[in-house]
Amino acid sequence: MFDLMIKGASLTDDEGEFDIACKDGRIVEISKSISGESNEIIHADGCLLSPPFVDPHFHMDATLSLGTPRLNVSGTLLEGISLWGELKPLQSIDDIIARAMKYCDLAVAKGMGAIRSHVDTCDDELKGVQALLDVREKVKGYLDLQLVAFPQDGVLRDPTALENTKRALDMGVDVVGGIPHFERTMSEGARSVTLLCEIAAERGLMVDMHCDESDDPMSRHVETLAFETKRLGLEGRVSGSHLTSMHSMDHYYVSKLIPLMAESQLNVIPNPLINIMLQGRHDTYPKRRGQTRVRELRDAGLKVGFGSDCVMDPWYSLGKADMLDVAFMALHVGQLSSREDMDWCFDAVTKNSADIMGLEEYGIQKGKLANFVLLQAKDKIEAIRLRAHRLLVVRNGNIISRSNPIKYTLCKQEGNLDFTEIN
Repeated sequence: MFDLMIKGASLTDDEGEFDIACKDGRIVEISKSISGESNEIIHADGCLLSPPFVDPHFHMDATLSLGTPRLNVSGTLLEGISLWGELKPLQSIDDIIARAMKYCDLAVAKGMGAIRSHVDTCDDELKGVQALLDVREKVKGYLDLQLVAFPQDGVLRDPTALENTKRALDMGVDVVGGIPHFERTMSEGARSVTLLCEIAAERGLMVDMHCDESDDPMSRHVETLAFETKRLGLEGRVSGSHLTSMHSMDHYYVSKLIPLMAESQLNVIPNPLINIMLQGRHDTYPKRRGQTRVRELRDAGLKVGFGSDCVMDPWYSLGKADMLDVAFMALHVGQLSSREDMDWCFDAVTKNSADIMGLEEYGIQKGKLANFVLLQAKDKIEAIRLRAHRLLVVRNGNIISRSNPIKYTLCKQEGNLDFTEIN
């Protein structure tokens, strides 16, 4: 007797339709046809069964705080940082927990299985750290939450940030973060990269650094990040997030930089929704797109995963925890329009990001945990095109969210319109 069986589902990396049987929280069989009884049977009717969506870059301590204490009028990164500085002393640990829990529920309903959240350590009370450690424990039954110790105001620029960051790691935060382009000088930024990477190496931790989130082509801290990664033997464990300055760098320098990044096995996390909104604010025309060189980095063999970064906070007033929105924006901004490119964009919000986070037992394979989402689409490209409706979300073999298929009844003619059939 199986606990759950999905009949006739399309899979992300295989042709045809498959049955998937689950028992004791794991996938126990995948084949074209499975016989046997099950406590619950779901008929997928050819809809896409995907591994959970993964967000490798988010700020959960700030999420859903839009309008408190005011709105970001200029829409710039720097005003967002300033506004966040105004919000921090006003919010309580309970406030952060309440907003984060609400966001986690929204994310799970959208098929999210894992989130890496940066948490600000430039707060002597470490309210955000305390809050998100509590949230991580609360949600562990249905969502993997990985935390990054993030000195938002600069680990060298803020007088207590270094000690606070170490305290956060001692409390159980998972990853070392940084923001070298926000230090007072380029040399201080480079020094911060070295310092933080050494801390990660000493503690055996991963690194995820906000790096060169700027339109300035001379912001080149990712070069130092790649160098320190190689020097300290951290290959494969270090991520550079944003990297937007690369959209303005000259080709000659980039021809040197990308091979260095590849040699160091850096991971790359662009944040398409936020990057296209915040960057190029000081341009007249032509305006820069704001997204890093996704195609070139991918083609050089670097692992690229797209993050959502923000939802309704000091930096971004929109968002709904939908990683297909993120993939949709990345596809357009990066002109990733071939069938192969669009297919890859789906991977960038699922398995690529899972690899970057080091998630174990991820994927729809026999013997792995039964974690997946059923989408109202037939394949990965259609899922992005439609930002497909989530029909079912399963965690450890248990259905944790479900909804009915979306159909429209046209009042001026007979019949229903199934928009998934429009190709």
